[in-house]
Amino acid sequence: MTKEVSDDVLVEQALAGSEAAFNTIIGRYHERLFHVAFGFLKDRGESEDAVQEAFTRVYLKLGNFQGKSKFYTWLYRIQVNLCLDALRRRRRDRRVLSEEALVEHAGQISGELWPNYDRSAPLAEIERKELSLWLDKALKDLPDIHQAVLILREVEGMSYDEIAKVLDLKRGTVMSRLFHARKKMQEQLLDMRVSAGHK
Repeated sequence: MTKEVSDDVLVEQALAGSEAAFNTIIGRYHERLFHVAFGFLKDRGESEDAVQEAFTRVYLKLGNFQGKSKFYTWLYRIQVNLCLDALRRRRRDRRVLSEEALVEHAGQISGELWPNYDRSAPLAEIERKELSLWLDKALKDLPDIHQAVLILREVEGMSYDEIAKVLDLKRGTVMSRLFHARKKMQEQLLDMRVSAGHK
């Protein structure tokens, strides 16, 4: 069994012109970046485009990576910033995802990002899809920075310190924003549950 090559070594090799090293970086992080992008954008095509753009920027700016932080935090920062830019453009253009798009994607990707239920029980599957829709809507209504800390913590499982490095924030700020994001999500989910007639 061969030992996995570290990110630092791959970066050095890529900077020296190794296409194979850069392809290894893409293979290592593509799926994780896609999950992050989808957490923000809720659209497969847009998410894939955002990931491709992230890797393009990494390729072009690899010489700027100084190794002061871990490579993956630098990579995630690029991806998160691209997603936040996309959300701002979407709002500026007054384009909002339709409810049909949310329904279509809820069973595909969101189910992997949010809690799962027993798929063998039809009623549980309906509840799972309903919860996925509520979670997506509640997340979309949060401020950009709250979405970012919540996705990096809940979807990617990053530590407070890692999130702080990715978003260039203090650890205490990350904890505070995460607390407020979760609180707001809970309030919105409770309102949705009441509106839907659930006790």
